[in-house]
Amino acid sequence: MTQTALTEKALSLLKTLISIQSFSSEEDKTADAIGNWLRDFDIPFERVHNNIIAKNKHWQDDRPTLLLNSHHDTVKPNKAYTKDPFHPHIEDGKLYGLGSNDAGGALVSLLATFVHFYADENLGHNILMVASMEEENAGPNSLRGLLPKLPSIAVAIVGEPTLMQLAIAEKGLVVFDGTVKGTPSHAAHPNTDNSIYNTISVLEWFKNYRFEKSSEALGDVKMTVTQINAGTQHNVVPAQVNLVIDVRVNDAYTNQEMANLLKAEAPCELQERGLKLNSSKIDKDHPLVRSGLALGRTTYGSPTLSDQAALSCQSLKLGPGDSTRSHSADEYIYVDEITEGIDLYIQILKGFLKQ
Repeated sequence: MTQTALTEKALSLLKTLISIQSFSSEEDKTADAIGNWLRDFDIPFERVHNNIIAKNKHWQDDRPTLLLNSHHDTVKPNKAYTKDPFHPHIEDGKLYGLGSNDAGGALVSLLATFVHFYADENLGHNILMVASMEEENAGPNSLRGLLPKLPSIAVAIVGEPTLMQLAIAEKGLVVFDGTVKGTPSHAAHPNTDNSIYNTISVLEWFKNYRFEKSSEALGDVKMTVTQINAGTQHNVVPAQVNLVIDVRVNDAYTNQEMANLLKAEAPCELQERGLKLNSSKIDKDHPLVRSGLALGRTTYGSPTLSDQAALSCQSLKLGPGDSTRSHSADEYIYVDEITEGIDLYIQILKGFLKQ
């Protein structure tokens, strides 16, 4: 099959995926569609929950494995949509629809790339294709939950919208619940320990705090207070103020180090919600990166999370589309971006797999 014909089939699949509601944990019908698409190429696959897993035809257990992964779940459409989120249609070269950019374009481009290499006998790596579920909510059946069932992975490409530039690092995330305490009282009486007033200096501390370690790829840690809640009625000074703090962690810290640091230094009580979303990266001189650089691609560090956070191997985030469109109203991807994405994926893997 020509690459042009393969691209057309990938676009057809993307339109099908857009037309099917596939919120996180509700991806059974999109899993069906992906499985049927692989059947059209006579490619066997395994289904675990709503994850679709396929191996290249000439798999050899003694070879290292390259994982190609993207997800087929979506967030729910926001209220600002003016177009039907489940009606795939093309206007001015843009394919509109929920999940078109995040991450349907990357997913179908990786699937087309997998098909391109599926029957090749002269590959330096096995290729494992995983179209995964529950990425958007980091659910128990997502890639993280699937990994123990998969073969050992040497390196991975995670398909997310990066304008086909090489995201060689990705920030991790730790969310903290903070508590600023005070003395509860009636609002009519003096109170020098008002929890809300106590919060002023705490917020200034979070606003002005600077982390010592920066990263070449990811820059500084980004810490942001994103929620604040206190009080139940107008005439009562509350006993405490509750904060939520979002910390985007660079690769100079582990999430555990970040938790230990902030819990020791912050001027309020902190409790982390979890530590599993660590930063990730791939060496700049990794052959996969070098193959992309040779094609004129550039490297950068990504501030947004993906299923890279589940991987312990080196991983590269790469895909058609633009992350600024993700989760936006009237989401779209340019048709030309998918055409370019498939071509670049194939060219990058040719440079990598044939070494």
